[in-house]
Amino acid sequence: MSHLPVDQRGAWRALADHAQRMGRRHLRELFAEHQGRHATFTRHAAGLTLDLSKQRWSEETLELLLDLARDAGVPEAIRRLLAGERVNRSEDRPALHTALRLPADARLEVDGQDLVASVHATLERMSGMVECFHAGQWRGATGKPIRDVVNLGVGGSDLGPLMVTHALADYRPEDVHRIDVHFASTMDGSQLADYLARLNPETTLFVLSSKSFTTIDTLSNARTARDWLKARLLGGARQEGVDEALVMRQHFIGVSAKPEKMSEWGIDPDHQLEFWEWVGGRYSLWGAIGLPIALVVGMDHFRALLAGAHAMDRHFREAPLADNLPVLLALAGIWNVNFLDIRAHSILPYDGRLEYFAAYLEQLEMESNGKAVTHEGEPVSYSTCPVLWGQLGPNAQHAFYQLLHQGTQAVECDFIAPKVRYDDVPDPATRDHLMDQHRLTLANCFAQSRALMLGDAAVADDGPRPGYRRYRGNQPSSTLLLDRLTPETLGALIALYEHKVFVQATVWDINPFDQWGVELGKTLAGETQRILQRQQGLDGMDDSTRGLIEAVWAAEPENDR
Repeated sequence: MSHLPVDQRGAWRALADHAQRMGRRHLRELFAEHQGRHATFTRHAAGLTLDLSKQRWSEETLELLLDLARDAGVPEAIRRLLAGERVNRSEDRPALHTALRLPADARLEVDGQDLVASVHATLERMSGMVECFHAGQWRGATGKPIRDVVNLGVGGSDLGPLMVTHALADYRPEDVHRIDVHFASTMDGSQLADYLARLNPETTLFVLSSKSFTTIDTLSNARTARDWLKARLLGGARQEGVDEALVMRQHFIGVSAKPEKMSEWGIDPDHQLEFWEWVGGRYSLWGAIGLPIALVVGMDHFRALLAGAHAMDRHFREAPLADNLPVLLALAGIWNVNFLDIRAHSILPYDGRLEYFAAYLEQLEMESNGKAVTHEGEPVSYSTCPVLWGQLGPNAQHAFYQLLHQGTQAVECDFIAPKVRYDDVPDPATRDHLMDQHRLTLANCFAQSRALMLGDAAVADDGPRPGYRRYRGNQPSSTLLLDRLTPETLGALIALYEHKVFVQATVWDINPFDQWGVELGKTLAGETQRILQRQQGLDGMDDSTRGLIEAVWAAEPENDR
């Protein structure tokens, strides 16, 4: 592959020339000229249907984008990623989230170690824990079965499990001891304080999820939880035989790549789950970080989630570029960002179970590809990751869709929905009503993407309209339909976006697997925290930060200083 920057190579320049020729051609023109655009630009894999016909491109555009992918070495990059090579160059290690969903009979050796065996050993430990909880046999220090589990994590240790447990809440197993799972991520303690006010310490367990086991957000919440348990279970008229060691053993599980730190904190080695350095936090829900998911849906459904992701991994490895869903989705994004100058991307699920999917993708994409230097450390001269944002489409229609339809900002949109829902509701009358509501939801989903595409042409011509009732259209979008929302299709959907991120990073020549910007913030926060607590050290601060710290000191009561 050429060492020239990607935007100086022939494939990129051909696309730039083509973009000039395309000009500002409207989507309604492209549809009028090309009958059958839907079939031309739609692909299927792993229970998903991807319709890219509403992108502002032509068949020639796609061919030029595929040339760009080949020129950037995307096929070889896919092979290297899935083979466990050191694609995370700044940290000199592989990125093997895909290994977490390999079947037990697969084999993947990295540095002489078969990763599949260790991955499935951890899954078996998880399975044993989940079975114990679901049998009502995981008991707190006073002997009562655990009923509530609070996951303490932030970023990838929170967003992935939170998103999936909400999406798959319909898949709770029946006839098991119910475990309610809660999530606390904010370092200010507001989420945790709410749970501590409501939950019973005798029947509550905390999962500490932190790859490094040094994340201040998580450890702050963990210390508060530990002190709450000790005060409630060890103070006053405590039950005979209950001591601190028993409380720590029965009310805490740790998930980390640092077992020595978990042990030092007080988590029993038997209640620790392994998390590897070769898995980035935002790619980690497939392993032990997914324990909260398994506690809600059971291990069978958790394994089905892994199987769906693995099906997308196989498609990513085997499908030709022109039929490869992650590659095509990535190339559509590159066309919009780099050649149409569209820097905003909205994620719009039309299913309430996907309420947290946009937030999940915000981290996955912007933490991965929010980079401005190449693998060689050189500044890029082109745009990389757009700003991602979104929420449930039916709610967003009554909020920011006004900007999409009539604002000045061009925005790429992803519409996501299941084809079928509620057909398994037992009561016929209720089933009919709910299925009608799902059809109404789909009607809105399809109508909105059509209106964004066509603008004024989407509605019957009723004569001249004032400017405030005109709609320009020409907003590009992709539509992703799931056969239905199941553990398998959700796994495939998440993996689709993971691989999309990797393809874009490959073309942009950036590393999607590090996050040094996040580390900078952590370092500065630690320094500032020490100044706030000690009330000294302001000399090195800028004027604004100094003024803000002094304002806090002045507001604190004298006896708390």
